[in-house]
Amino acid sequence: MKRLIALAVTFVLIPVLSSAQDNPVRARDLDIPFEGTPGPLNAITDVKGVTVGHETIIRDLAGDSAVRTGVTAILPRGPESNVKPSFGAYFSLNGNGEMTGTHWLEESGMLEGPVMITNTHSVGAVHDATIRWRVEAGEADSSGFWWSLPVIAETWDGYLNDINGFHVKTEHAHAALANAKSGPVAEGNVGGGTGMICHGFKCGIGTSSRIISTIDGEFTVGVLVQANYGSRETLRVAGVPVGKHITRDIAYADELTPSRDVGSIIIVVGTDAPLLPHQMKRLAKRAAMGLARNGSFAGNGSGDIFIAFSTANENAAQSGEAMTVKMISNDEMGSLFLGTVQATEEAIINALVAAEDMVGHQGRVVKAIDHEELRRVMKEYNRLND
Repeated sequence: MKRLIALAVTFVLIPVLSSAQDNPVRARDLDIPFEGTPGPLNAITDVKGVTVGHETIIRDLAGDSAVRTGVTAILPRGPESNVKPSFGAYFSLNGNGEMTGTHWLEESGMLEGPVMITNTHSVGAVHDATIRWRVEAGEADSSGFWWSLPVIAETWDGYLNDINGFHVKTEHAHAALANAKSGPVAEGNVGGGTGMICHGFKCGIGTSSRIISTIDGEFTVGVLVQANYGSRETLRVAGVPVGKHITRDIAYADELTPSRDVGSIIIVVGTDAPLLPHQMKRLAKRAAMGLARNGSFAGNGSGDIFIAFSTANENAAQSGEAMTVKMISNDEMGSLFLGTVQATEEAIINALVAAEDMVGHQGRVVKAIDHEELRRVMKEYNRLND
């Protein structure tokens, strides 16, 4: 089963925070050590041209129903994403989840338009909204309309969110797209990650990046995750078995059972390195190793689906005569693989650290990881940078 039976509902009145923090805390702020050199923002937007937008929906309804959900949009080429496809690929580590548009992505090697992330039961609404957005954006083909198979991915937020209320609408997807910008990326309880949980803690959106040097020059790999997976018992942070030491306030009844790796995670990898689709597939696969560093083994009930794109080769979708494209040799991809692993690992912990306590649907409470308690455990293992 993908979803677990929840613990007895706790009715506690604590603030519901959206994590569009005035003073955001990230994993490095807690002196947690990570390998590799991050970009200036330590975010997927360190890849030039990439923009990210969130629309967060937090609303209390009649009775004890509550909306805790949203949409996140990643545009590989910013406003030009509709008219300039990117080489891309996807990889499903464990397929108990959904990512639309992947058949054509696999066939063509082209990512056309944005990557959208929401909750499981809102994939259809966001899919329709994204097509409508592309049509309204203009630049139609010769027939007068867009042919569009957009990429929409999901994770399940039904513990904190009234997921069967279908609260994500066209305007929310359009708002996420309109909000997309370069610069710092909000993390935690925002966008599609608003109601998400990982390793029994409140979680959500996280991002990170790495600067990679090769014989062909310097490149950036950026990662964004929507994290909603994993049991508490298996959680590791920078190699420390944190989940074995912080065992209270778990979200689900089976979170301390090592074999119960449930939920889902969507991982988006972007790079400015000139890679062809088969190389993007190889890069997407490496995200699995960053996920594993934090304690996931992609259990039977987990939906672990990854997508990767390159912003190089702007003429990738050019029609007509034969074109020239660039690529890094396979022999030189090792550093890009490593950077993807490192950035994925840190992006997930950033999602965990940025998230805040939340009261949601039917009064259910999910606690964020306590920063001081996390530091205490890390210090016991001599794994802090301070």
